[in-house]
Amino acid sequence: MWHDLVIVQIPIVEKILRTIAVYALILLLFRVAGKRGLAGLNTFDMVVVFLLSNVVQNAIIGNDNSLLGGAIGAVTLIAVNSAVTRWLAHDPRAARLLEGTPTTVVRDGALVPGALRGLALRASEIEHAVRVQNGDTIRDVAVGRLEPDGQLVITLKPDEQGATRGDVEDLRRRLDTIERLLTTLAADRSKDR
Repeated sequence: MWHDLVIVQIPIVEKILRTIAVYALILLLFRVAGKRGLAGLNTFDMVVVFLLSNVVQNAIIGNDNSLLGGAIGAVTLIAVNSAVTRWLAHDPRAARLLEGTPTTVVRDGALVPGALRGLALRASEIEHAVRVQNGDTIRDVAVGRLEPDGQLVITLKPDEQGATRGDVEDLRRRLDTIERLLTTLAADRSKDR
C-alpha cells in the first residue's frame, strides 16, 4: 500500500514534461478558440471543461497512480501557470501573443459589422453587458470592447453616463453658491425699498 502512495511509477522528468506539454496544448487550444471561450462559462462550456480535464488526465499522469506522482503533476501545473502569469505581466508582446488584443464590438451606438460573427457572440450578450454597466441600450455606448480575458467592457456616451458622487457634490456647491447669491440679492432689494 505505501509503495503505491510514494513510489513514482514513471520518471519524474517525464511526468514534468508531460504536464508542461499538456498545459501548453490547452493554452494553445483556448487561444485558438478565441475570447468567446473565456467570456462566460455557460452549461456547454462547463461540460467541455469537465470532460477536457478527464481527457488529458492520462496524458499528464501516464501509467502512474501514485500520490507523489499526482503531487508532482499538481506542483508542475501551478509552477508553470505562475511562471506564465508573471511573464505575461512583464512582457506586453507575450501578452498580445498568448492572450490576444481587445476587439471593438460596438462603436458610436452601433454594432461593428462582422465583429460578432468572428467571436461567436450574440447581440443579446452585448445588450446584457450594457445593462450591467448602467446603460439602457447599445445606442448608449460610445465604445464596447471584448477584452482578451473575455470580459465585455462598455464605455457609455458622456450624455448617457450616470452622475458620480463628485458630480453631485459639485452640483450641491453650485446650488449653495446660487442660494447665497439669491439671499444677498433679496436682502439688497429689501434695503432699497
